[in-house]
Amino acid sequence: MFYLSRIEHTLRVPPDILSRPLTEAIKVELEKLFLDKVIANLGLCISVYDIISIEGGFIFPGDGAATYTAVFTMIMFRPFVGEIISAKVKESDANGLRLTLGFFEDIYIPANFLPDPSRPEPDPRKRDRVTWIWEFGEQKYVIDGEDEIRFQVHSVNYPPIPVEQPKESKPFAPMVITGSLDCDGLGPVSWWDGADESEE
Repeated sequence: MFYLSRIEHTLRVPPDILSRPLTEAIKVELEKLFLDKVIANLGLCISVYDIISIEGGFIFPGDGAATYTAVFTMIMFRPFVGEIISAKVKESDANGLRLTLGFFEDIYIPANFLPDPSRPEPDPRKRDRVTWIWEFGEQKYVIDGEDEIRFQVHSVNYPPIPVEQPKESKPFAPMVITGSLDCDGLGPVSWWDGADESEE
C-alpha cells in the first residue's frame, strides 16, 4: 500500500526561508508542492522521506528566490491489485459504495462487485442514500457504515484531467481505486467475527 519513490524536481526556494538550513528549506517547499497530490502511475504523495541530493542555488535576474534541483525520496500511497485493505463507508447509493481511508476517499465498490445476491434498500435516516443488504440463505447481512469494511483492490486508475467539467459533476479525482467485496472474508468485519470464533 505504501512504498518509496525517487523523484527529481527543480524548485524555487523563497528568500524568507533561505535563512534555514538548506535541507530543511528544500523539504518545506517540496511538501508544499507535493503533499496530498497525485502523480500519475506513482500514487498519492504522503511525505518526503529523505533528500538525496541538492544542486544549483541559482538566482535569476529580478527574482529573489534561489532555484535548486533536488533528488528526494517520497512516501507514496498506491495499493496493488489484489491487496486487501480496511476502510469505512463514506457514501452509498444505488450504484454501490464509496469508501474512505481518512486520507484518501476515492474508493468505489460498484454494485456488481458487492456480494451476490445484494440489493439496496432506502435508508430512512438519510435522504438519497441506500443501505446495501447481502442475502445468504435465510440470513440478511447489512452494510450500514458502522463497521470497518475489508475490500480487495480490483483496479487503480488515473483518469485524464478534463478540459472542463459540468457544474453538477463530482469533483475530479486524479486517482480512483475500484474494489470488490465479492469474496469470503470481505465486507464488514462483523460478518466474519462469529465465523472466526466458530473455527477456533
